[in-house]
Amino acid sequence: MRCCVCLYQQSLQCSPSKMAAGESNNRSSCLNLSNSGPLGNAPPSNSAHSSPASNGGAVAAAGGMNRSAGNANPRSGPENGGGAESAVRSTPSAHNPPRQSIGPSGATSGAASNMTATPSSSSSSSSSASTASSSAAVASLPSSPASVLVYREPVYNWQATKSTVKERFAFLFNNEVLSDVHFLVGKGMGVQRIPAHRFLYSDEVQIGPETVMTTLYTAKKYAVPALEAHCVEFLKKNLRADNAFMLLTQARLFDEPQLASLCLENIDKNTADALAAEGFTDVDLDTLMAVLERDTLGVREVRLFGAAVRWADAEAQRQQLQPTSENKRRVLGKALSLIRFPLMTIEEFAAGPAQSGILTDREVVSLFLHFTVNPKPHVEFIDRPRCCLRGKECSITRFSQVESRWGYSGTSDRIRFSVNRRIFVVGFGLYGSIHGPTDYQVNIQIIHTDSNTVLGQNDTGFSCDGTASTFRVMFKEPVEILPSVNYIACATLKGPDSHYGTKGMRKVTHEAPATGTKTCFTFCYAAGNNNGTSVEDGQIPEVIFYT
Repeated sequence: MRCCVCLYQQSLQCSPSKMAAGESNNRSSCLNLSNSGPLGNAPPSNSAHSSPASNGGAVAAAGGMNRSAGNANPRSGPENGGGAESAVRSTPSAHNPPRQSIGPSGATSGAASNMTATPSSSSSSSSSASTASSSAAVASLPSSPASVLVYREPVYNWQATKSTVKERFAFLFNNEVLSDVHFLVGKGMGVQRIPAHRFLYSDEVQIGPETVMTTLYTAKKYAVPALEAHCVEFLKKNLRADNAFMLLTQARLFDEPQLASLCLENIDKNTADALAAEGFTDVDLDTLMAVLERDTLGVREVRLFGAAVRWADAEAQRQQLQPTSENKRRVLGKALSLIRFPLMTIEEFAAGPAQSGILTDREVVSLFLHFTVNPKPHVEFIDRPRCCLRGKECSITRFSQVESRWGYSGTSDRIRFSVNRRIFVVGFGLYGSIHGPTDYQVNIQIIHTDSNTVLGQNDTGFSCDGTASTFRVMFKEPVEILPSVNYIACATLKGPDSHYGTKGMRKVTHEAPATGTKTCFTFCYAAGNNNGTSVEDGQIPEVIFYT
């Protein structure tokens, strides 16, 4: 009898509900061996003075101490040692029924509370009750078995039917058995109380587009690397141009450098589609700057400027500012300096940025001088070309012989061409002076023949050494050339007489050494104001391109 009382007192000092809530009370962990079976199974009792409890609670004999279902711990927040969020409350298990005490008349009186422990009206539940008083309570029980004995079946041994740990964990999922925490989901009358346990049930995971980011957040917060890896792998498989910016923001937030790198590569390859996506305007300023500073974006600079203005408009609204030009410049901050205005054509600049009001008058004048004056004055914006191309640079030569003395009078040399597959032209090879080392001023262009639209151009210069070699003159950015479409390659040189090519070929084919892929160029005479270049002879001997 003394042993039973000691175990009863021990259960009062350290109940499983307090242990689950993280209450140590400066005591070492203890086990309530008198009532709790393995994994929540209560052993049956043959004593007339004891009642089994399914969750390890101790119940005094009739007329003794009466406790509610579970030791109350109203909230399990960080201040009480709980690891759950504010929306998670540690509550007693719903399957743990209220303890019952039998009065002298045989009626049952139970104290049941969802969150609090309620003492019995006929006795004190103070944990300071002495062994003697507890023994006296047992000794004073009525002698009639009808008024004393309450028979309870032992809790169903659910583990007996589960042969593996995996099956047992699967049984516990969404089950009140052994639940030490509950989630309250929903609002008002629609709230649902979902039982849970503070461990992972299995290593099987089902992730969808709606849940992946919250799951990744949880995996990061509670340091579950396997779950984190599942989430990142899901995001990699579902990365597209229309969600690349959104995922890039999340990858930077959660410190996932590999995922961030994949997002940036996707944006490089599909820049126009990524900028047009709805989620682009939701990115933060640091993410916007991380993209604008890249040298590998595959889009014209004027479109980058337009996208930046759209973002600035959305950001001004988020900051509750009027979308004026001054406020757009303000929210863009240092991102504005990452727009490479010198890479635009003068027409693109005049029609867009120059009239936007975002640039100052001084910046507009400086850029117009850069477009129109040689030598070009220094500007405050980056003039380094972006190159979105990968792989090996290729070139074709359309002349088989070089001759001397090709003169210039301000008229352009032009040649029309088409290709059999999509390529990106990055520049031309031009002939230099026959009089030794010389500098040339040159304007190069690629024009869409049917619409007469300038697709790419550059006002620049080059130095030659007096030999019959060709000298590279590059565009500000690659020019996309589509198959079976006619284009005009144009070069306007200012300088002394140069070498020129003869015995030209109407068709020239380039074959890639590694893959054997063939790119076929077809050349034709370009009518109009022409300095004399034709298929047979003239300037523009080389086309430099990427496939």
